[in-house]
Amino acid sequence: MNTLLNEHDSDITGEQHAFHEAYDTTLHHLETRQRITAQNIIDIEGELHHLTIYEGQDWGGRGVLKNAEIQGQIHAYLAFINQLKKEQGLQEEQ
Repeated sequence: MNTLLNEHDSDITGEQHAFHEAYDTTLHHLETRQRITAQNIIDIEGELHHLTIYEGQDWGGRGVLKNAEIQGQIHAYLAFINQLKKEQGLQEEQ
């Protein structure tokens, strides 16, 4: 799932760019890992859990761009987990 963010789009902010870049990169990484070695949903949810812990640490000293990057990563994990659950649900019905 690529958000097709155009780097030359003057209507986006640096924060939006950081979010979309992190989302796309993280989702691509997760999909590549899944193709190479099937990942367990529980393990991926564990990674998400630790990412959300990281999100809450030192949030006051973090800039908006880093915060947007972390949010993009979290949203990519959520989208990936939802897709895996959907695929597994379809496989169970067959």
